Amino acid sequence: MTAPPPLPGVFADLAPLLNHWGYAAVGGLLFLEDFGVPVPGETVLIAAAVYAGAGQLNVVAVAVIAFLAAVCGDNIGYVIGRYGGHRLVTRYGRYVLLTPARIAKAEAFFARNGGKVVTVARFIEGLRQANGIVAGLSDMPWRRFLAFNALGAALWVSLWVTLGALAGNHIGTLYPAAQRYELYLLAAAGVALALVAIRHLLRRRAMGKDRPSRDPDDQHTPAH
Repeated sequence: MTAPPPLPGVFADLAPLLNHWGYAAVGGLLFLEDFGVPVPGETVLIAAAVYAGAGQLNVVAVAVIAFLAAVCGDNIGYVIGRYGGHRLVTRYGRYVLLTPARIAKAEAFFARNGGKVVTVARFIEGLRQANGIVAGLSDMPWRRFLAFNALGAALWVSLWVTLGALAGNHIGTLYPAAQRYELYLLAAAGVALALVAIRHLLRRRAMGKDRPSRDPDDQHTPAH
């Protein structure tokens, strides 16, 4: 077997984990991430797919293990939300980055979009980790949750495994190119983040201007 392919950027930090644990790293981290534990599940999935594309892992095994781990992890979250309720999540959620504000935001998203959100939640950072817990808190029927959750997991795993495997197949071409243009990519990412921050600040300022100011004359107490 040839040497494992070099992984760029943050993926390089996961190379020792994949070299030592292989499929267990994929299944374990995805399982933990999917009920709120802050571990790099999606990142290790992409890295494992690149390894598979380069012939270091079996691509079908990566996909099957990732799918099962994702579905099982979300179902653990569903049980926590359904039977633990808000009390348990409020008390212990902060230890896995599920703050009350984050849960409330996710619940509002569920309320607006219904069951279909379970499918698309897999692709949204933050909601992916809270997906099962919020579905349980919302008393969504388990069979309905399981169906939509399995569909979302299948689509999500298929996307990243396919893209990662393609990258792994061409790692000899892509990696030198990524190294050559790394500074340009980092600069582009920095500009994009700056634009997002500026847009957020301008939106907050606009919202502040739209709020009606209170007239000091309206605040006095009427004379008796």
